[in-house]
Amino acid sequence: MARIVLGVEYDGSGFSGWQWQTHQRSVQQVLEQALSKVANHPVTVQCAGRTDSGVHALEQVVHFDAKTERDLHAWMLGGNSNLPDDVRITWVKPAVADFHARYSAIARFYRYVILNRPIKSALLRNQTTWQHHPLDADNMHRAAQYLIGKHDFSSYRAQGCQSKSPCRQMYFIDVYREDDRVIIDLSANAFLHHMVRNIAGVLMDIGAGKQPLNWTQELLEVKSRKLGGITAPPDGLYLGAVYYPEYYGISKHPVFDKLPVDAKRHD
Repeated sequence: MARIVLGVEYDGSGFSGWQWQTHQRSVQQVLEQALSKVANHPVTVQCAGRTDSGVHALEQVVHFDAKTERDLHAWMLGGNSNLPDDVRITWVKPAVADFHARYSAIARFYRYVILNRPIKSALLRNQTTWQHHPLDADNMHRAAQYLIGKHDFSSYRAQGCQSKSPCRQMYFIDVYREDDRVIIDLSANAFLHHMVRNIAGVLMDIGAGKQPLNWTQELLEVKSRKLGGITAPPDGLYLGAVYYPEYYGISKHPVFDKLPVDAKRHD
């Protein structure tokens, strides 16, 4: 069997999330159905990181095993011709050695986009999170720096999170403004359930002046989700890219140039 790797983008607003749901539409479902038609046999896909309902992907990385031989171009064209308009395969590669979309990854990059203006957008209502209170992006950036490094993120994960450990290594967080948008870029070795949305909720309260700059650090120390901030909506959240060791041949997103030397030692 040949292992194939895909880059996939999707608008998550019309899905119940990545993972198969019995009675709801999921990204995994429509992708497997499309690829199975091209393969002429049932296909099961594995992703780098499962996204929740309403969350988007600029580049989700997926692999699957195929019994039938197809040209790489055929996987892309055939897959896309059978996919709905809100999902697209953007690149296809043969897998190298023991590649696994999830377990081979060194780091993930997420982006959270906040539309910060008095009026909601008619066009971006499912692609951004609206916040009418003026946000101080500089203060949000300073507050976010407390989260860099290896920490227990218990205060920032969903109460129902099933991860065995709350510890994660945060490589960088940048918060900046582009016109009427405030953008949070962050990368870690992996993320807990709702971790990015909970961080975004805390930073928005700090940016609006509702909490002090060191609130991010205080929440790390108390290790309790009950004392944390709100869980920000999913609309503004994007899985941006996934970083793999160079020998797998997966193109590296420029944002990963910011990774510290220690992280790249896995490469």
